[in-house]
Amino acid sequence: MAEADVRFYAAFDQGTPVAMGALKRISETHSELKSMHVMEERRGEGLADTILGRLLQEAGDSGMTRVSLETGSQPVFAPARAFYQRHGFSFCPPFEGYVEDPHSVFMTRSV
Repeated sequence: MAEADVRFYAAFDQGTPVAMGALKRISETHSELKSMHVMEERRGEGLADTILGRLLQEAGDSGMTRVSLETGSQPVFAPARAFYQRHGFSFCPPFEGYVEDPHSVFMTRSV
């Protein structure tokens, strides 16, 4: 995440990070959502919505027209896939160096 074209955001509660997300520019108009995480004990508070909203705003503000992501295909990732679908992401083919993989799911949305 220390690359020059990655932007990292975190939400803090009294100095403690409770949620985070990262966005990587992969072309002039396309960014990849690299990571999102909310502390388990803080899930259900809307922090993921807040972080994703900030990442999508940042993407749009920096000229991106598309944001894509890769996540797992296993059942444990079903809540993540549902979360992204609720936020307008749809399934897509692999992008930017990824290849078809039975353990990966690719999603994208316009900004």
